[in-house]
Amino acid sequence: MRIIFSLFSLGALGYGLWWASYNKPDWKNKVEDVLNIGHFHTLEIRYTAEQIMESQQKVLLKDAKHQYLEPSLKFYPYLLLEVKYSSSDAKTKEGIILWDLTDGEMVVNAKDWDKTHGFADCINANVDRREFKIINAIAQKGGVINREDLRKNIHVETEVIDALIETCRRKKLIVQHGGRYRLHLENPKLKITPSTLIEERLVTQPYRQALCVSRRYSLSQIERITSSAFGEDFAIRKTASVYLPVHCIVVQNPDGSLHTSHWNALNGKPLESNGID
Repeated sequence: MRIIFSLFSLGALGYGLWWASYNKPDWKNKVEDVLNIGHFHTLEIRYTAEQIMESQQKVLLKDAKHQYLEPSLKFYPYLLLEVKYSSSDAKTKEGIILWDLTDGEMVVNAKDWDKTHGFADCINANVDRREFKIINAIAQKGGVINREDLRKNIHVETEVIDALIETCRRKKLIVQHGGRYRLHLENPKLKITPSTLIEERLVTQPYRQALCVSRRYSLSQIERITSSAFGEDFAIRKTASVYLPVHCIVVQNPDGSLHTSHWNALNGKPLESNGID
């Protein structure tokens, strides 16, 4: 009886962990952040805060009444994925993907830190592979497609495609105007190759002496969305956590208020806002 009870308890615990990972990834992220002690990998700091403050002084300090305060350094969590996939010319390609775990988007080019736009919405809506066929078909047409072209791209029964369209509409991922459908995003960017252009080396920083931003998305969520978005031939070989160093530069205005801007320490450029913190 004790053995049966133990097995039942282990099964319940396992299901609970799976449920939390799938439905409450923020819980899992907080636990992993607490357990993640020691050292972590971070992309190279190529630009110091002082260099940015000097080169961007005319932009950041409007006049002599504005002044800099002490800058700080934060580390933003990313997922590094080593992947392989089939290209449009029917060849196998291999590459590296950098995925932002705070805004849910993929880095397309590490030089200018250009990112996708739309994957976070799909992650939040728990989009599966069949639903992503609808998303991809519309993305391939520049974000708008008519009903006939959509049916030609999705080789399934009429009842199935109608159900998928309705699901995507209910999840607020697409909207319908007459016989046309469009992605419910401003300037969507989902038509991409599943590989980040990146050449930077990794260095190690002590975790306890650095301020790390909490993750909003988990490894399992990124694995699910990439598997759904990039086709059946897409495969993840291995993953690793990596952090982007970001300078927080604070300017004190004449009225005493503060303005904080965030700068990518890898390329020295301003970091786009990740939305509401």
